[in-house]
Amino acid sequence: MIGHKMSELTGKRILLGLTGGVAAYKAAELCRLFVKAGADVQVVMTESACRFVAPLTLQALSGKPVYLDMWDARIANNMAHIELSRDRDLILVAPATANFMAKLAHGFADDLLSTLCLARETPLYVAPAMNRQMWGNAATQRNAAQLRADGVYLLGPDAGEQACGETGMGRMLEPEQLYAHIATALGDKPLAGKRVLLTAGPTFEPIDTVRGITNLSSGKMGFAVAQAAVEAGAQVTLVAGPTSLATPTGAQRVNVTTAREMHRAVMDRVTEADVFIGVAAVADYHVANASTQKLKKSQCKPQIELSENPDILAEVAALADAPYCVGFAAETENLREYAQAKRLRKSIPLLAANRADRAFGQDENELILFHEGGETRVPRASKLEVARGLIREIAARLPNS
Repeated sequence: MIGHKMSELTGKRILLGLTGGVAAYKAAELCRLFVKAGADVQVVMTESACRFVAPLTLQALSGKPVYLDMWDARIANNMAHIELSRDRDLILVAPATANFMAKLAHGFADDLLSTLCLARETPLYVAPAMNRQMWGNAATQRNAAQLRADGVYLLGPDAGEQACGETGMGRMLEPEQLYAHIATALGDKPLAGKRVLLTAGPTFEPIDTVRGITNLSSGKMGFAVAQAAVEAGAQVTLVAGPTSLATPTGAQRVNVTTAREMHRAVMDRVTEADVFIGVAAVADYHVANASTQKLKKSQCKPQIELSENPDILAEVAALADAPYCVGFAAETENLREYAQAKRLRKSIPLLAANRADRAFGQDENELILFHEGGETRVPRASKLEVARGLIREIAARLPNS
């Protein structure tokens, strides 16, 4: 993975910030990976970070002096908080403690690193690292949500064994994972200037005011595709069915519940789209005689009448000036046969197929892409990595790309 991404960091300028967590030792390896890939790395550490790893270690690995003090005289105008970030392509804070996240969320600037982040003109990525209870605390979750809303990219955290001996969410991503995220962020933007409209998640068709027909789609794949499209430089509109997943930073989200609401949201926006990706698991039918009150259990079973929902993908593909359309097919058997038939039936150039029992609710996926030239496999990996592979394939097939 690192070898594949290495050229994407050659000549890139990264400011790596360390705050006071035990995961700071991982930042040394991350710095080494960046430098080995040809990146120029400037390290800034907080006073607390120095309790966990020595500045001399990061200086040796980066080949540059490490900055700790806002009043460092090595900066000619004594404005390290301004000058250090001005030539950087990206700032990454790893590890980012709960305290540092709180500072960022509320605009505090009481040391060099927090002031740098406040005065920046470059994208900011943070890799949270803390005890599971600190991560789960309501205040931390509010701060995380605020940072995402402010356009800060959160990488992780992950679940696993922690330094305190407990196990849970809050562990910093491994250096190789952080490297991959940053290499992708600083890599080529094959969808720059393109507008992508996509659907994700399940739909919910009411039977009465509390019950309904839905499916097991978590929305994870669709949200991963949205994130990958943003990373590729696209302007992304995400039409999402009922899911609690966080909106990918940089994407515009439109929440819907039913298939007909999803249809309206798509058709209202599709004329402005260059690419349409239908990832959502859309219900084929809705309840025509849905009750406006909760149905009570009785000796008489309710008679549910089903009516067909609009076929969003087929309708978009049939437009006179249709965007480049990508469909998804989740099958439990005869995957190739059903997927190829669906692509032809919908008259779309590309269809991504997967096994529903190996994808719904899972963190990993694999795809077979069906197109006019045959099929292309995207091997099993995290849904974000698979989504990145799909976006690369889409970008390569776009007219005039």
